[in-house]
Amino acid sequence: MELDEFVSANAPDEGGERFELENSKLLDIDVDGTVLTKAGAMVAYTGDLSFTGKSSAEGGLTGFIKEKATSEGTPVMEVEGQGHVYVADREKKIQLLRLGDEESISVNGEDVLAFEGGVDYEIGTIGSIGGASAAGLTNVFLSGPGTVAITTHGDPLVLEPPVRTDPDATVAWSSNLSPSINTDRSLSDAIGQSSGETYQLDFSGTEGFVVVQPYEEGPGRQ
Repeated sequence: MELDEFVSANAPDEGGERFELENSKLLDIDVDGTVLTKAGAMVAYTGDLSFTGKSSAEGGLTGFIKEKATSEGTPVMEVEGQGHVYVADREKKIQLLRLGDEESISVNGEDVLAFEGGVDYEIGTIGSIGGASAAGLTNVFLSGPGTVAITTHGDPLVLEPPVRTDPDATVAWSSNLSPSINTDRSLSDAIGQSSGETYQLDFSGTEGFVVVQPYEEGPGRQ
């Protein structure tokens, strides 16, 4: 490929959408006001933008971060001004969800990439999973209207309840569901006490959806 062809082929595609995928793993956000992104997700930006890191519940972002609920927290970055910010997270695939006025979703805190400033949010905790898993303990409840970008390792699978899932592979679920922790002793005996499969998130009911990914996003994994 000639140099000028390479440049033109990989230039940003200005399609007019505020949240626009440049490819499956890179998101272009047209900022005109305020958006929030995962801390450390910015790879480039243009225009007049300012960035404010938020690593605790202070500074007006009450409810999103509660360090007492999780040792790692869910640090976010507030982006203000006018311009374009390009965000990505470890080559994970980006899924864009447009929430209506009455629509909401719960997302694993590790898998929230960005959302519009008008989206309401609050943190939630599922409880202890016996030390077997750090993922899935902290979830973020997001409600519209507005666009939300979440990430998945590979293509997601959307299941209907009742279903039990590995916490490390669980990405999101509909707001009408409230998972509980299930301990499967037969799995513990079969594959060992230290395996994450010993503990599952139990989604009961007959309505709603659960999003899982073909990857276990536990401690020490990238």
